[in-house]
Amino acid sequence: MPLRPFFPLLLVLVFGAPALAEESAKAVEPQPTEKPAQSVLPLEDLRVFTKAYEHIRSSYIHEIDDKTLLEHAIRGMLDQLDPHSSYLDASSFDDLQVHTTGEFGGLGIEVGMEDGFVKVISPIDDTPAQRAGIEAGDLIIKIDDTTLKGLSLNDAVSRMRGPKGSKIVLTIVREGQEQPFDVTLERDTIKVRSVRTEMMDTSFLYLRIAQFQVDTGQDVKKALNDNLKKHALKGVILDLRNNPGGVLQASVEVADAFLDGGKVVYTEGRMNHSNLNYDAEPGDLIQGLPLVVLINEGSASASEIVAGALQDHRRALVIGTRSFGKGSVQTVIPITDDKAVKLTTALYFTPNGRSIQAQGIEPDLVVERAELTTVKSRGRITEAQLAGHLDNAKGGKDIKTQEREQERDLNTANLQGRDNQLYEALNLLKGLTFFKAAAQPKKEAAQMAH
Repeated sequence: MPLRPFFPLLLVLVFGAPALAEESAKAVEPQPTEKPAQSVLPLEDLRVFTKAYEHIRSSYIHEIDDKTLLEHAIRGMLDQLDPHSSYLDASSFDDLQVHTTGEFGGLGIEVGMEDGFVKVISPIDDTPAQRAGIEAGDLIIKIDDTTLKGLSLNDAVSRMRGPKGSKIVLTIVREGQEQPFDVTLERDTIKVRSVRTEMMDTSFLYLRIAQFQVDTGQDVKKALNDNLKKHALKGVILDLRNNPGGVLQASVEVADAFLDGGKVVYTEGRMNHSNLNYDAEPGDLIQGLPLVVLINEGSASASEIVAGALQDHRRALVIGTRSFGKGSVQTVIPITDDKAVKLTTALYFTPNGRSIQAQGIEPDLVVERAELTTVKSRGRITEAQLAGHLDNAKGGKDIKTQEREQERDLNTANLQGRDNQLYEALNLLKGLTFFKAAAQPKKEAAQMAH
């Protein structure tokens, strides 16, 4: 039976794929390296393996069939390489392909392993996990009454899966809180909308990417074109916070939408097909409008490719907090009709040659997430409240203290309290727009002088 054909895979496995990962355009059988690291099989080590295998096979308290033991051996080899390489059995392989559509069952959590426990990389927008307040960095130490210490990530993942409507209790350890606490969630069908947009203050486009799916690049370009037709845009906020990554090609297409050509990312690995360059096509869809990119510690993988490319080209101002720091590329290599290995085959680098691996993207302007409240004026009066004050010279309406407070509440105070990072991004974008507009007449005058 022939191997199933490969297609671009979204390497973001909810509940645990051991990895947040990007995928190159296609998976292929590995080609021999030019200089093999080791051309002779280590016979003595193979004898050790064979002896250990035989002892387990014949002496373990429970009888285990050869197929299961060999699968355990493969899993063990891959699990010890790095956090993002893994063995995909039939179930995992099917799940991986389903996830490229952005629809799957579960809680909506991107996870990895840390100290034997499941660590939340980020909750997905508008999912049970996000609505229940699960946060990036949370450690899940128990599922219902089962402790996770000693379980594999795949075992933990399988315990978190279940039919829509069924409930599950997660025991969470969160930094800054002394005691673990329980969160009850109801499983649901997760339908991840990759791209959503919203207009802010009538002239500024907020564009949120939840994760990079196969069609994300085209969805972003369509959203930009639609909003350019409907609105007189002055700037764009690109929100990549808590975006765990996904398809590499999609990240290239998103960066391409804002760049007027140039390198987006390049990869380097041992195999020839792992050494690739990805370039943007000429043509910035928003024609140089000011652009602010939001990132945080939950921004990983493909998100970091986009942020790094726009930062290196000085096309956007990146604000927020340092990103996750996943700078490796995984390739899914089918080994049978329904099984595969997900193997780290390359590292990626930003246009200026920066490696993001274990470092992340440092924002141009650090803005920590905080809870803010506005301090309202108490007992103060304005000129408009003074008895016998002069009317506005141009016939404008008097603006009194109470009206000023109401105006502030309607405009930005609610946003400031709800999402201070987005609030700062909007203010920054307004400032960039102002200076860009102020500089334009000078540029035109200089061109006319020549």
